[in-house]
Amino acid sequence: MTIRRAIVAGQFYGGGRERCLQEIEACLAEGKYDGPLPRDIVAGIVPHAGWVFSGALATMVFAAVKTTNPDVETFVVFGAVHSWYGAGEAAAVFDAGTWQTPLGEVEVDAELAGAVIAASGAAEANCKAHGREHSIEVQVPFIQHLFPDARILPIMVMPGELSAQLGEDMAKVIKASGKKVVCIGSTDLTHYGPRYGFDPKGVGEKAIAWAKDVNDKALISLATAMEAEKIVEVAEERMNACGSGAVAATVAAARAMGRTKGVLLAHRHSNEVMLAKYGEASEESVGYAAIVF
Repeated sequence: MTIRRAIVAGQFYGGGRERCLQEIEACLAEGKYDGPLPRDIVAGIVPHAGWVFSGALATMVFAAVKTTNPDVETFVVFGAVHSWYGAGEAAAVFDAGTWQTPLGEVEVDAELAGAVIAASGAAEANCKAHGREHSIEVQVPFIQHLFPDARILPIMVMPGELSAQLGEDMAKVIKASGKKVVCIGSTDLTHYGPRYGFDPKGVGEKAIAWAKDVNDKALISLATAMEAEKIVEVAEERMNACGSGAVAATVAAARAMGRTKGVLLAHRHSNEVMLAKYGEASEESVGYAAIVF
């Protein structure tokens, strides 16, 4: 049996069980949301930086799912692709086995994996691609803690024309399965500043404000308006998402499952977190958003 072992435990989040649990509880406390939610959440967008920066927003989404849809059987987690893993555009499906984190192992939904691979030309079995990618891994302990009986289906999605198609195909498979499934898209937003090679507005507070209030918002607006087919193209033009394929797939899946709009729960950037927690500022920032459908 294929076991995907944690690669960023102790770096992006706590490396031991107790430390991991403590950090999850801290994220949940920091990320409380008291506003209105969709009646039955079927999808969400979460960030994937280190938990100290983005964990509160990620848990905000999972906690919202827990509130409205507590009996989730499987989480399909569409992840970003931070390194090239193959020559084709097809999404890499981790189709069988388990994922291991400091909280133990969680089983992959092999049945759902096989169904989407059979149904969609946009997906292929490729466990090896997941070996060094963190964007899905950092979500798994949240799922284990809040939904201890749930399985996962990890899928890395290259940004391209097939991204939205994958989401639509996934929705058809979910409907046919009769299972309670929630799709999660993992992405950070604008990586702004000299270190990231993207600083069209220069440096300083006004530039970072533009990255959040204008550049991030362009991606968020497309997501909440369910415009899945525009997401990858706009992200490529504006450099405002590292997981645009994952976002497009998630939005398309949510739309195919009957959702007509997304709800933005929170939006912030890393510089705001640094100022609040450490009293320090930086010339760089990374945007994070929590969205549910």
